[in-house]
Amino acid sequence: MAVARCLAGLLVASALFGQTEFFPLEKVRAGMRGTGKTVFSGNRVEEFQVEILGVLENVGPKQSLILARLAGGPLEKTGVLQGMSGSPVYLEGRLLGAVSMAFPFSKEPIAAIRPIGEMLLSARGGKARTVRARVSLLDEDLTRPFTPPEEVRAGGARLIDIATPVSFGGLTRNTVEHFAPQLRALGLEPAQGMSGGGKARASDGATPPFEPGSMITVQLMSGDMSIGADGTVTYVEGKNVYAFGHRFLSIGNTELPFARSEVLTLLPSLASSFKISAVREWMGTILDDRSTAVSGLLGRRTATVPLSIEVTRRGEHAGGARSSYRMEMVNDRYLAPFLVQMAVYSAIDATERTVGSSTLALNGVFEFRDGTTPIRLNNSFSGEFSVPQQVSLATSIPLAYALQSGFDSLQLKNVKLEIESFDEKKQAQIEQVWTSRQEVRAGDAVELTVVLASPNGAEVKRKVTYEVPVGAPAGPLYFTVADGTTTNLTEIRQFVGAQPRSPSQLVSLVNSLRGNTKAYVRIWRPDANYDVQGHDFPSPPPSLEQVLVQTQAAVGGGFPGRSSKVAELEIDAGGVVVTGSKTVQVDIKG
Repeated sequence: MAVARCLAGLLVASALFGQTEFFPLEKVRAGMRGTGKTVFSGNRVEEFQVEILGVLENVGPKQSLILARLAGGPLEKTGVLQGMSGSPVYLEGRLLGAVSMAFPFSKEPIAAIRPIGEMLLSARGGKARTVRARVSLLDEDLTRPFTPPEEVRAGGARLIDIATPVSFGGLTRNTVEHFAPQLRALGLEPAQGMSGGGKARASDGATPPFEPGSMITVQLMSGDMSIGADGTVTYVEGKNVYAFGHRFLSIGNTELPFARSEVLTLLPSLASSFKISAVREWMGTILDDRSTAVSGLLGRRTATVPLSIEVTRRGEHAGGARSSYRMEMVNDRYLAPFLVQMAVYSAIDATERTVGSSTLALNGVFEFRDGTTPIRLNNSFSGEFSVPQQVSLATSIPLAYALQSGFDSLQLKNVKLEIESFDEKKQAQIEQVWTSRQEVRAGDAVELTVVLASPNGAEVKRKVTYEVPVGAPAGPLYFTVADGTTTNLTEIRQFVGAQPRSPSQLVSLVNSLRGNTKAYVRIWRPDANYDVQGHDFPSPPPSLEQVLVQTQAAVGGGFPGRSSKVAELEIDAGGVVVTGSKTVQVDIKG
């Protein structure tokens, strides 16, 4: 199938180049002069001048770039602008390619042009989608699956993809600054408040034609919070649209709504000048995001995912004040979790303090289109620093794990999140743990005492009893009392290579993760432990152990856990967030 698509792409590209509208790369010579098209103000497409400097051949697998000096309009003052990515360039009236790369901090508007043939070939299936690493429940960076911008060395200087300006409307400045390093590492330049915001309206039929050189915005989120990525249209063939001249995030097959946008003004900058735009009419859907172009269809609708966030303040003086946010976001398995993370962080930052003692209680639900049991979140976080980061990450990681698990049937339908805020540190540390006996025999009861200490010094004792099973082998038995996060990590690390075999099993795993408002007593022995279809299988007979080792290695399950969990007990902490971990030992006598 992949070979057939590749051949079809080559045939289409060859047929197109048989037409007179494209200028062949092999005929490009230094000194040739042409014109480019882009929008400098409003929605009017204007021309700028292009002088060919030469061709950089084989800068990538069967890829070349054309170096050119740009001139005309405001370019002498601004240099190459962010937002110009995709601006078409013509020689002798025929389309040569798109402005796509530039030199950082260059004193002249020198750019690299992506040949139109490479844009068409990439968008028409000439390249297979990259297989990406799955996000695990241990990850802390949701941008890891994305592809960073391309970089080419030319004469000792760096030639990189022109940064894609991303406009944020309705998100706090602190949110944009917090995520800016991750965004810039991906070749995206965030601009808080530099957007008209809102949602693209339907065309009324009186709008200017959507043509090469028009401004395009890929609208990732709209509503009370809006996020859009700007570029320029390179080529329109019927309903097919090609833009950017480089990847957006190289997420391959996708469905991202795009709109026409209007340039409000240009902002010259010593670092990198950019266009400030506002979304106008909805136009269609981006279907492909690959290394040399993004492409889509005019008039095609795509379903978005409703995202609602409610933040309620609790406490003596809060009065139950509530802030509500309603958005629509793209239904993309890589982008959606990252968008949720930013939206949650902003919703908390807009109404709650980010430094100082605070506690945030999270309740949420992720619904799926195929009727799979929803993922439900119920957890609390407390501290003096980074609590919004903890909440936003704890919200988005389970979603990323589910959507990027490889189960295509898990299509997101709806996201509903409720956050309660308290201006106090509702937290308890596991201070002490001891057992009623140091030595026991099979069938005996062991009483475990746990002391929980609050920040003000108050202590609370909790007791649980464990009965050693009849027939339990002699040897050490350990009791580890830990918070929910520590207990989750212990088990996840042991079976990090094992993957759920069905969507229902995956959702069950996520929904079984422990919350932070209890202490968990993990009773274990220092024996090998195996995971069999999501269940613990401790200390199997030697003959069966060999089979399990070979089976888990064959399916990517890795090595067995270094400890064998015998049982688990829960200790209610009264609604406060538990932190810490303590381990004690008893000996079972034969």
